[in-house]
Amino acid sequence: DDQLNQTGIGAEAAALAHLKRAGLKLVARNYRCRSGEIDLVMLDGATLALIEVRYRATSNYGGAAASVTQRKQRRIVQAARHLLLTRADLRRYPARFDVVAMSGRSIEWLKGAFM
Repeated sequence: DDQLNQTGIGAEAAALAHLKRAGLKLVARNYRCRSGEIDLVMLDGATLALIEVRYRATSNYGGAAASVTQRKQRRIVQAARHLLLTRADLRRYPARFDVVAMSGRSIEWLKGAFM
């Protein structure tokens, strides 16, 4: 997985490929509104997974997962509310917030990482 050596877009592409291999289906990528952004919106069976992708070159300072602060979580939740207001077709699914934390060559998928 040489794409893990890249940052940002490369990390997101690697996370997307990893989640697709796990059976998730892409609904939207980089969903943005004024109050926030969701990196990946995917269906995990009958659950809507709202996914934040974080990449850190090293695991210093708690690593990638620890970089999803309370403020960042609030912005993702606000973006999710906006998404569900504008996409009635997605409202029927229970939703959860996941984090895909990547550092170096490792990928860690944290389901239900926050509320």
